[in-house]
Amino acid sequence: MTVPRHTLLNAAYDHLRAAILDGSLAPGARVTVRPLTERLGLSPTPIKAALAALEREGFLIAIPHRGYFVPEVSTDDLLELYELREAVDGIAARRTAASPDHDRIATRLHRLLAEQREAIEADDLHAYGELDLAFHSLIWEGSSSRRLIPIAENLIAQVRLGNRLSARAPGRLPVALDEHEAVLEAIRRGDPRAAERHIRRHVRAAGQALRCYLGVPGAAEQPR
Repeated sequence: MTVPRHTLLNAAYDHLRAAILDGSLAPGARVTVRPLTERLGLSPTPIKAALAALEREGFLIAIPHRGYFVPEVSTDDLLELYELREAVDGIAARRTAASPDHDRIATRLHRLLAEQREAIEADDLHAYGELDLAFHSLIWEGSSSRRLIPIAENLIAQVRLGNRLSARAPGRLPVALDEHEAVLEAIRRGDPRAAERHIRRHVRAAGQALRCYLGVPGAAEQPR
């Protein structure tokens, strides 16, 4: 039986995207077709299509005559990311709190928050990072914005890197959990303004923690 072309493309896409996100393909790594055809047992066609799709979404960069590479994220890139996230997450939280399903979403956020606490108690930063991303992703999805969700998802790889670094700042994780608690309670109450305010403060504080961890000038500034 012939496997549909879109299924092969999805398999290649999912494999490559996961490898970028979990660090198996490190920043700066070159991604070429031939090794992937051998590893995945696929023809070059779906792999080339997957590489092109990932390049369009910002997960890879294409350099003429050299091929595809995993982007290297600089300190300035990461700090800019938090400015973008503050705006995107603020809009998402406001829309989610105003949605008819806000209480159901808050219940799911509460479960994720409980799992985050367990990950911190187990000193499992990897699990915490995955759960933190799931927490924010649920708020993005709850916004029901067809335009916002793709924008947020295009930031996802950099979001993961930034989260891993800011989480290492001394004392950051317990504070981050309190901030998440404030966000989900605002969503549970159906209070769009409070939800936006709390998540903006949370993202700004995470960016501040990243500044402190990296020793970037301006780290002494406090989030408003």
